[in-house]
Amino acid sequence: MAIHLEHVSKSYGSVLALNDLNVEIPVGGRFALLGPNGAGKSTTLKLLVGSLRPETGYVRILGSAPESREAKAVVGYLPEDALPYRMLSVRENLEYIGALRGVGDVRGRAEFLLDELDLREYERANVGRLSRGNTQKLAIALALIHSPKVLLLDEPLNYLDIPTQEKVIGMLDRMGGTHLVSTHIMSIASRLTDKVVMISKGQVLWEGTIEELRQRGSHDEPIEAVVARMMTGAP
Repeated sequence: MAIHLEHVSKSYGSVLALNDLNVEIPVGGRFALLGPNGAGKSTTLKLLVGSLRPETGYVRILGSAPESREAKAVVGYLPEDALPYRMLSVRENLEYIGALRGVGDVRGRAEFLLDELDLREYERANVGRLSRGNTQKLAIALALIHSPKVLLLDEPLNYLDIPTQEKVIGMLDRMGGTHLVSTHIMSIASRLTDKVVMISKGQVLWEGTIEELRQRGSHDEPIEAVVARMMTGAP
């Protein structure tokens, strides 16, 4: 398995964020992580990158613990509202993170991403001066710079205009590997992934393909209405 969480629980004080969560995603799987606010989506991603530790249970990335060097070498992570190094320029961010990630041709990879994400005109600008959309483009570039085998994305298309959204979707479509995308927006889930893990109150509520999710509704029912009904337990 590329991603494996087994009997995972995590609390913040008296608040139980994950409650005996079990998720398995095979190598090459492209899954959306859906759930209402507070369902545990961001906590799940933070456990997978090793920035949090579970209180109980087992978390593995391609067989390795998330905090291990082996896992960190293969994971790309885009947190929600990512903040690259604000006092460094766009190029400096790319080359610094690329070097930390062990990218062979750091400069060449930075050049490619600057052009691919239309950041060339900002390459010498400090990140603190960028618009929110350009900051998001840089954060995506930083997540992709080492061509990760496992990509964890939290609301990846936030703040992006429509042409840039299409460009990013195309880039992700061309990438191999395993993708787990946390989002509230079903159109994004449908474009970027094939399957869904829906969680609520820190547990898996439903898992299946996006087509199976559509089939749970009536003929003319929008998929968003199906998801809302499942999340709230409405009939």
